[in-house]
Amino acid sequence: MSDTTKEKLNFIEQIIEEDIANGKHEGRIHTRFPPEPNGYLHIGHAKAITVSFGIAEKYNGKANLRFDDTNPTTEDTEYVESIQKDINWLGYEWEGNALFTSDYFPQLHAFAVKLIQKGLAYVDDSTPEEIAEQKGVPTKPGTESPFRSRSIEENLDLFERMKNGEFEDGSRVLRAKIDMTSPNMHMRDPVLYRIKKEHHHRTGDDWCIYPMYDFAHGQSDSIENITHSLCSLEFRHHRPLYDWFIENLEIFPSRQIEFARMNVEYMITSKRRLLKLVNENYVAGWDDPRMPTISGMRRRGFPPKAIRDFCVSTGLTKRDNMIEMSKLEQFVRQELNATTSRVMAVLNPVKLVITNYPEGQVEQMSLVNNPEDENSGTREVPFSRELYIERDDFKTEPQGRKYYRLAPEKNVRLKGAYIIHCEDFITNDAGEVTEIHCTYYPDSKSGSDTSGVKAKGTLHWVSIPHAIEAKVNVYDRLFSDPTPMAHEGKDFLEFYNKESLQVIEKAYCEPSLANAQAGERFQFMRLGYFCADEQSTSDNLTFNRTVTLKDTWAKKNK
Repeated sequence: MSDTTKEKLNFIEQIIEEDIANGKHEGRIHTRFPPEPNGYLHIGHAKAITVSFGIAEKYNGKANLRFDDTNPTTEDTEYVESIQKDINWLGYEWEGNALFTSDYFPQLHAFAVKLIQKGLAYVDDSTPEEIAEQKGVPTKPGTESPFRSRSIEENLDLFERMKNGEFEDGSRVLRAKIDMTSPNMHMRDPVLYRIKKEHHHRTGDDWCIYPMYDFAHGQSDSIENITHSLCSLEFRHHRPLYDWFIENLEIFPSRQIEFARMNVEYMITSKRRLLKLVNENYVAGWDDPRMPTISGMRRRGFPPKAIRDFCVSTGLTKRDNMIEMSKLEQFVRQELNATTSRVMAVLNPVKLVITNYPEGQVEQMSLVNNPEDENSGTREVPFSRELYIERDDFKTEPQGRKYYRLAPEKNVRLKGAYIIHCEDFITNDAGEVTEIHCTYYPDSKSGSDTSGVKAKGTLHWVSIPHAIEAKVNVYDRLFSDPTPMAHEGKDFLEFYNKESLQVIEKAYCEPSLANAQAGERFQFMRLGYFCADEQSTSDNLTFNRTVTLKDTWAKKNK
């Protein structure tokens, strides 16, 4: 391999290519993605998915999906199902069937027994508070438990009785016997098993002792013969413990490699805090389009390719970093610009009457579906005497020389149709414009304009007799601060953006949107990209704004 080629590889790929070159594991590459089924996947998980599955794809290897389901208190089949759906939606497939750490409970129990038999684990009657006190702090040696010297026979007996349910929750634990003087706190006799008489979502009531994450995680990798265990940087201090288990249990030496997790502005990736948002009704559920969950982003209309490309673009580092949310949105815009049809919808309508257009006449205007795609075709949009336009597109007085929208005595073109001239307007008692009166130039039709009339501005519109009503959810950032969890002494909810959802109960759309399918994405001309909500039907059309046409948030913050 040339030096130039090496420079193009990230540090994980360099390790893997060296392993392949050295014939390690006969050149076999096997990764895994091991989520805990205690919440929905979020943007940080999307990064981990692209890394583990992407590496396997690049090197013609395999990638397992394994649920680390060792805590029955917080786990649920709802999360298992949502995680599988999210991974498939992102475009990845795992090797064989989904796997579960709970499948390995008998083998993990046997590993624990083996450690006891080797004098490397003991049953401890200390309370959680006493164990924490024994461990102490990294700068000072810990103190050994008074139960550390129990005999192998006594430990085997007590552990068996723990398994049989003879003791109460929290009364005893199994700890590894390693080194209470180690500066690495994970090596100070970590807890391997605890008593937890809870119903498990897969094993039912078969077990009342459950392995701790640190004991189950690495051993499950070894059981599955995972060659490269790719995980976030927070687990780097756990690696010596995993290696200790591998050495003393004499099992497959799966290698752990850590990379920096991805943090994105205005998003949080703590499942505990996301659950708080759900439980306290700050959002409408895990799949609320404001949430940083994959299901939320899907419902909002983010294309899976945009998420994948964004995750890959951030690269792999060994230092935590913060990525601008605008970068993610730009990938979304880029993908939607290339793939979505342009349609017309009016969110804040005001009536416009073309006074010299024949009453009862309807024309079908041919509009290109997507100018970025030469194969996208055209569609027919009805045009009539009475239209809706956006209220913001009309001013009772022109707003300077660069104002190109509609105002008295000004011309504008109606998209795909005619140039119109504003003659008059009507207001109500409150001074609000209720109706705009215009005339049109019959020879100014788009595609065959011979009028010689000029119009600098172009407006979208909807024919009132043909308009389709829809509800539109306009979403913004869920938090007003880019790093809501970085403020010492403040709760992240203090930065909850109360304006993050604006509901427009009655918008008007061109009739082609009557058949919009749930999840279908569109560009509403001049307004942004929108997606038919997953619960949208022909009788109750609902659209979610995915993203604006431009990065308006950066401009607003300035």
